[in-house]
Amino acid sequence: MTEIPIVTAAETAPVATPVATPSTGDFIWGTGRRKTSVARVRMRSGTGQIVVNGKPFENYFPCEQHRVEIRGPLEDTNVGPKFDVFANIVGGGPTGQAGAMRLGIARALRRLEPELEEALREGNHLTRDSRMVERKKYGQRKARRRFQFSKR
Repeated sequence: MTEIPIVTAAETAPVATPVATPSTGDFIWGTGRRKTSVARVRMRSGTGQIVVNGKPFENYFPCEQHRVEIRGPLEDTNVGPKFDVFANIVGGGPTGQAGAMRLGIARALRRLEPELEEALREGNHLTRDSRMVERKKYGQRKARRRFQFSKR
């Protein structure tokens, strides 16, 4: 008869690793969400280059409003040209993706330097926008729009 080894919870529990300061090659991660978009953002020290899904930032977001929104956390904390930002964004449209990337950058900056949290909160960059599309109800054309009623 073979014996079954007994494993305690302490032996299988994951060990928390401290966050390393970014040097060349070390990344700081931040995840942002907005509507149905999810942005996984990686940052490291560099020259201020921003790459989204393998494309240059200006090509992926041609609308100036979206570019200003994304650069917001970097400009409010005055660390814009110190870091390279690499983002993978999935789902949603351009506005949702821009909002998700903004939150991901802000979370990565807060993780990198906790003293930046106050400046990020003042700029409203760390607040997750929880608004989602309301679901369509049966017996109606859309979420709230009813079918046309005819009395006669």
